[in-house]
Amino acid sequence: MSEDAISLGEQAKDTSISLEQQIEGCDPELYEEAQEGAGRKELPADMFYNYEELHSRPTITVDSDIPENLLHFSHSFGYDSGRRSNLRLLEETMLMFVAGNLVVLLDIPTKQQRYLRSCSGEGIGAIAVHPARGFFTVAEKGNHPNIIIYEYPSLRPYRILRGGTEREFSFVDFNLDGSLLASVGGPPDYMLTVWNWAQEEVMLSCKAVSQDVYRVSFSPHISGLLTSSGSGHIKFWKMATTFTGLKLQGVMGHFGKTTATDIEGYVDLPDGKVVSGTDWGNLLLWEGNTIQVEICRKQQRSCHIGTVQPFAMEDGQLMTFGADGAIRTWDFERINMANISSSKFQVEPINELVVGKNVCLSSMVRSSIPDSFIWFAQDSNGAIWKLDLSFTNTAADPECLFSFHAGAIQGLEVSKKSHLMVTTSQDRSVRVFDFVANREIITTHFYQGGTALCWAPLMVNQSGGLVVTGFEDGVVRLLELYNPQRLPGANKKSPGADATLRLRQAFKPHNAPIAAVAYDRNGDILATGDENTLLILCQRGHVVEVHCPDPEAQESSKTFQLHDLPQRSFRFKSVKSQIKREKEIRRRQAVKEKKRKEREEKIKELKKQGVFVQDEEHEEEDVEEEELPPIFIPSPPSPLCCGFYSTPGQFWLSMGGFDAGFLYHCKLSEDQDKDPQQREDKPFSCLQISKADDDPICSMTFSSDRQLLLCGMQSGSIRAYPLQPGDYTLTSMQAYWTLSIHDNQYGQLQHLRCSLDDLFVLTAGDDGNIFSFCLLPPEELQKTLEKTAKIPSPRVDVESESFALDIEDPAAYSIETAKQKLEKDNLRRKAELKEADVQKQLAELQKRFKQVLTNNQSLPEHIRLTPQELVLDRRFYEAAEKLKARKVMEIRKQMAWEQERSSIALKKLQEWSDRSLQVDIITLSAICSSHRVSSYRLQEFPKHLTPEKSPVTTEPKVDREAPQERKKPRAEKAKDTPQREEKAVLPPSVIPKTRIKLGEREEEKLRKAAQKAEEARAKIEKRKKEWAKIYAEKPEENYVDPQDVQAIHEAKQSIRNFIRGKQLRVNAEQKKEELDSLEKKIYEKQVEMNGQIVAMRNIKVQLASWMEAQAQQLQEVQQGLPAHLRRPPPAFIAILPEEIPDKKRQVNPAILERYRMLREQRMKRLGPREQEEAVSLLEQLEKDMELKEERGKKKGLVETASGGTADDKENGLEEEIILLRKQNSLLQQMESSVCQFDRELVELHRRKLNVDTQLKLADLRLLTLLQEMLHLKQFEKREGALQEKLNTCIQEQKNITSKLEEYSELLGLKRSSIAKLQEREKTLAATFKASLGENNTFQEFLTKVFRKKIKRPKKKETAENEEEEKDSDEDSDEDTDSDDDYDDNAEEDGAGFDDSVCPKGCDPELFNNTLQLREHRLDVEELLAEEKRTIEALKKENELIVKKEKVIKSSRQAVEDDLELINKEKQMKLSKLDVVVPLRLHQIAFLTNDSMPSDLSEVLVLYRTKLHKLQQRVLQLKEEKIKQKNLRRQAHQQRSWLIHEGREKTAKIQELEIQFNELQMTKFGRLVDLEVLQMLTGSRRLEELKQEKLQIEAAQTKEIQDWDVKLEERLEALTEVMKTNNQLLFKMSTLWEQRKDLELKFNTRQKKMGRQQFQDHRRRMDQDTIQQYQELVEKQSQQVDSLWDDISQLSSKGGHVLPHNCVHVALTAPPSTTSDIFTQEKGELHQCVAQISRKEQDENANGSQEHSG
Repeated sequence: MSEDAISLGEQAKDTSISLEQQIEGCDPELYEEAQEGAGRKELPADMFYNYEELHSRPTITVDSDIPENLLHFSHSFGYDSGRRSNLRLLEETMLMFVAGNLVVLLDIPTKQQRYLRSCSGEGIGAIAVHPARGFFTVAEKGNHPNIIIYEYPSLRPYRILRGGTEREFSFVDFNLDGSLLASVGGPPDYMLTVWNWAQEEVMLSCKAVSQDVYRVSFSPHISGLLTSSGSGHIKFWKMATTFTGLKLQGVMGHFGKTTATDIEGYVDLPDGKVVSGTDWGNLLLWEGNTIQVEICRKQQRSCHIGTVQPFAMEDGQLMTFGADGAIRTWDFERINMANISSSKFQVEPINELVVGKNVCLSSMVRSSIPDSFIWFAQDSNGAIWKLDLSFTNTAADPECLFSFHAGAIQGLEVSKKSHLMVTTSQDRSVRVFDFVANREIITTHFYQGGTALCWAPLMVNQSGGLVVTGFEDGVVRLLELYNPQRLPGANKKSPGADATLRLRQAFKPHNAPIAAVAYDRNGDILATGDENTLLILCQRGHVVEVHCPDPEAQESSKTFQLHDLPQRSFRFKSVKSQIKREKEIRRRQAVKEKKRKEREEKIKELKKQGVFVQDEEHEEEDVEEEELPPIFIPSPPSPLCCGFYSTPGQFWLSMGGFDAGFLYHCKLSEDQDKDPQQREDKPFSCLQISKADDDPICSMTFSSDRQLLLCGMQSGSIRAYPLQPGDYTLTSMQAYWTLSIHDNQYGQLQHLRCSLDDLFVLTAGDDGNIFSFCLLPPEELQKTLEKTAKIPSPRVDVESESFALDIEDPAAYSIETAKQKLEKDNLRRKAELKEADVQKQLAELQKRFKQVLTNNQSLPEHIRLTPQELVLDRRFYEAAEKLKARKVMEIRKQMAWEQERSSIALKKLQEWSDRSLQVDIITLSAICSSHRVSSYRLQEFPKHLTPEKSPVTTEPKVDREAPQERKKPRAEKAKDTPQREEKAVLPPSVIPKTRIKLGEREEEKLRKAAQKAEEARAKIEKRKKEWAKIYAEKPEENYVDPQDVQAIHEAKQSIRNFIRGKQLRVNAEQKKEELDSLEKKIYEKQVEMNGQIVAMRNIKVQLASWMEAQAQQLQEVQQGLPAHLRRPPPAFIAILPEEIPDKKRQVNPAILERYRMLREQRMKRLGPREQEEAVSLLEQLEKDMELKEERGKKKGLVETASGGTADDKENGLEEEIILLRKQNSLLQQMESSVCQFDRELVELHRRKLNVDTQLKLADLRLLTLLQEMLHLKQFEKREGALQEKLNTCIQEQKNITSKLEEYSELLGLKRSSIAKLQEREKTLAATFKASLGENNTFQEFLTKVFRKKIKRPKKKETAENEEEEKDSDEDSDEDTDSDDDYDDNAEEDGAGFDDSVCPKGCDPELFNNTLQLREHRLDVEELLAEEKRTIEALKKENELIVKKEKVIKSSRQAVEDDLELINKEKQMKLSKLDVVVPLRLHQIAFLTNDSMPSDLSEVLVLYRTKLHKLQQRVLQLKEEKIKQKNLRRQAHQQRSWLIHEGREKTAKIQELEIQFNELQMTKFGRLVDLEVLQMLTGSRRLEELKQEKLQIEAAQTKEIQDWDVKLEERLEALTEVMKTNNQLLFKMSTLWEQRKDLELKFNTRQKKMGRQQFQDHRRRMDQDTIQQYQELVEKQSQQVDSLWDDISQLSSKGGHVLPHNCVHVALTAPPSTTSDIFTQEKGELHQCVAQISRKEQDENANGSQEHSG
């Protein structure tokens, strides 16, 4: 057993309920076994606990006579549908759910309920059912709550699991076989525990997460796997066996790019994957701890609307339900087997079932019948459904089994005449219950949620069936309840509804939710109040007493508002801290008094004992007391929970928050003159409530005799206080009876009522539960009451009444608003009628006056009345003028200062206008039409808008030259180092002693070989560089194209910016530049239009001049025509003053003279006036000049015309025709020109209107930009400081980056120099070995000298130091830098030889060369050590700078985050600005039912072209998507081909390397570096050896020739001998044949005795001879082959390389001659062997013949 299980067992020992009290029905042995406690190994299977000892009971005040069974629980009418997974199925007809502190077992057919109370009394967290349906578990809430396993159907407690969490369990679940139980706790520990529940043991336990966990479950397919989900997370668990035992290992699911979501439900799949739901309605498929794919419907639609939960996986079909009330099945095999290439997979459901309207499914439980398709569903809107999910044609429709209130109960009232109660809540329903028969009578649904209830008194409705209900839209509905079976003509035998709730009246007194409704005592007045204007008790601590108004005295024709009503108010002030302070003072005083009495008694005892005690000795020193609790006033004030009257003018209040724990007795203040908001009234007494400091009283009610006070607490418990009769001050409110019934966390008991006979108590809480209690036991109750409550009878003729009209529109007017609107409409109508009458009278008077004037004008002049005579009485006019003048003077005196200020401002404005105006306003008029075009009043463009724009950048100015300057000296130093090293380690040329002088040919050959080696070295170096470049350009294995990376980064940024709403950073300066740019564009547009108007004006001026010339020409033509043939000329083109305003500034002496005269006349007439008179003079002067000019023109025309008529002459007919044609031509030209000008002016007018429209839009845009700039200026200071910090960080980061690059470059140079030094060190070693040569007798001595380690001091410039250095070199034996190639034995033997003297027999030049090479080796080692020290220093500096870079990066990231926050804040403020967008009706496409909606807040405004572009962009994106897919496929194919080709190339390279190595082994006998061979220069020693070899070969050739001569002589002699020998052999063979004949005969005669022995001996001798010859031939063949190999190698490589394994053969003759000799000898030997073989065969043949014979 684990340590946790042992600790739990120890806790079990300390539990308050002992095992003796809990165990029932066990034998003594089992009982003793259970007594073993934590040490027991196994609990008996038939052990049960006693439920009566476990479940919670009412709490009663100690030493009180209150009975425990004061209230008997009767029935539960509610269902906490908002609780997660609050529906379980025990058997096919038995449902189980949690209701407050009860577990309800509901029988479906009979609707009977059974109850189990919680054992902790603090609520129930979760429930679960065993897979075998034989057990169910109840996980509770409270302090260290327990999990209780009950046996079903006996409902006996079977096991108790203790210690799983601290405060509450949020979910429990069994595994598939029911052997294990998983539980997860709520805050604060969130503990996940796996139980062996049968033995009450904890198997595994660990913390799940640090946030709410909604669900945990075992995998039904793979044992040992669990899954938990909750707020913003999902976690996957595994029960793994480790070396320390069984452990829980959890992996948190990573959402990745998917938005994190709360996960309410999930389904474990057989392959270990998990499907979970989301908040937005899609499904997530998890593989491991990552999301494999997000599942949605086609066209990116969500699988469900709202939250979705998968709940089953059957036959490859995934079943889900959602908050939209739909159940859908999905082909999961298709999803799982599909080749998913994107993050979302689109699929349509196979089947779908919509349960109903306004259905929100939250959990599902399957039928207990195997292979059944019946499911039971929990509806969050207060219902339990039975569903057939077979999805067949014969499937049953969804059936609503039970319906309850959803959410908090807003109102509860009981009938005054029957045992009926009515309730309402925000689920828009009103329900009536019979709490005697424990059934729901009727339910009615409305359009808005109910908020208040009141049952009308019997004085209002004698049948007691009228209910007043208030709703959240301010509507009050009067509902009438009656029994329809009692209507006249109703068939009582036919089944039907027992009750009907009919709407009697609906009116809307408020525009806010109704918070309270109440009748007065007489039932004459119904009072209603909304949530802001409660009549009696206000939530902010205000109490207002309003006297009942007299309905007859109130005038309601204009308004329903009550005026001048007597009222008194009370504003509660917190006194709890003061009460606690006084209590603490009394406690301290009592302690002091007790100590004083003890001291006095002690003194008396001491005195009795005869001890003299001085009072000073026993006086206690003053002890410094603790500071008293401070006076605290909560702000905001504590909420007022409830209250009631005690006596007239006095009342009790129950406060929440800080002031909880007391009942405050208050009275209305006498001083009601103060402002109620400023007044602070204190209660005059208070009553402390036990254990209510954190649990205030939320509701209170009395029994009818006021001897029982019932209180509803915030914790969901009910309290009952017995009271004495007539105790209005609640002095007897001491002992109490309490019971937890509603949920302790969110089940505040807001409504508490007693029935009419006080036999029943009804409670309703915010958890949606309604409970009924009875004061009598059930047996007595059945005897006392009837089985059902009486339903009121219907009124007379109620069936004939028409149905009342209901108010369906939430935006309908309230009665006061409608009254005010009607009153305003009446007043407006009366005013309009009166105004019409007055206007009619005025019109008649005006008509009559005009008729009088007309009649007066028609009279002769001598009897015509003058205007003065038409005045009835002059005195009326004079009096009116005087009154007018007096008022004007008064107004002028009042407005003098304002007039002066305005005149000064006007003058300044005029000066500024004259100075700043660039173009005067030109109003150009058409000639023949009324069209007019005016130019824009332009000012001089401000200079501050025109400077050259400097790019606004937030990047700091970085000095890029400084780092390069810093790099330069170090780089140069680093470059100089290799040169110094090269000079230092350049090995000297080792020239051994020359014995043979080389010829010019050999010297040239050496020079060419050196040149060739140098070329090969250069070629190799070039090839190395090329390879290095190729390898540098070779991409890594995970290489990605930087352009692709940049494109992906930009795409991610753009997508992230779009999702997050991230915008580019905009500051006030940029916005100012945008504003200036827009103003400049506006100005340029206006200038352009003004230019067109000015050009048109100039055309008109030219046209006027041309018309004048044409008119003169016309006049000349008309002079020759008679008067009746003359056509009138066109109208004169007048150039108006407003068309040439610049002419005003052109003055001449005549104008100045006229101005002087007018000014003098004005001065004489009015006297000296103010300066403003100058303006009126200028206007008069302009008018005079215009009149004078017009008169002059008209006079000239008249004179011209008159002159023409006087000089008329008679002309002939032909001349008249010509003149008429000219006249018509001139007139036509003039008219066409005028018409052309008018058309151009009209076109210009149209263009100007378009420009005006554009400018107006630009002005609106300017206004928006200005507002944005003002908002941005608010952030300028903060942003500037952060930007400065950011620039500093960027500057420092760039400096550090440059330093890092510099150090990296230096490290690279140092590493390359080290590599070069190591190569030179190897070169020195190779040079030393080459200088030794082969078979050098002093090789070991010289090697020790070369490798000897010498400690050399630092070199100094003086010669003395150099001498000391030499001495120290001789004595030193140690060196700081060791070489791996050095022989350790050389150090040990260093003292055994003198390396300063050349030994005898050794070449002195070779010895000196060895010493020089050793010096160079030591120099190289010193340089290597120095370079390594430099590298280490650089690495340390680099690490420090890297750390500093990380700090700066973090600082920069923090500053950028702050800037981003400021940018978001700016964007939020800018987004709140209103932007005006003018639209035409045809531009509005946001229509609802072919009409434009009133609410346009959701409208998106964009340009049509941009909309088209977006639509085109969609198509482009689709094409791009296809293109990218093709590119991706091609790239994938190319990648596969490249990988395949790379593998082939790699295999080919390996094959070639193997061939190369084989060739080298074949050719050289070992692996040789070909580059070294190619870079070998010509060796003088080798050439000398070659020359020596040639000389030796020449001498040997001569000697071989001599021997050839001798050999020929000997061969000739041998030939003669052989001939002689052959003859002898022939003779011998003859003799041999004869001998054989004789032998045959002899053998025959000897009967062939011994013949076989002789033949065997002869054959053996011949075989030995043949074997010897064969061995000789093979040995000579091997020598020949070896010689030929040596010859071929030397001929192909020039003799430079001699394989180490070749056989050294001494050459005594030229190769060709030697080979011929060996070949000849070999042939002779073969001939001899062949002869011997033939001879042997002949002998064998003869022997066989003889034997056969």
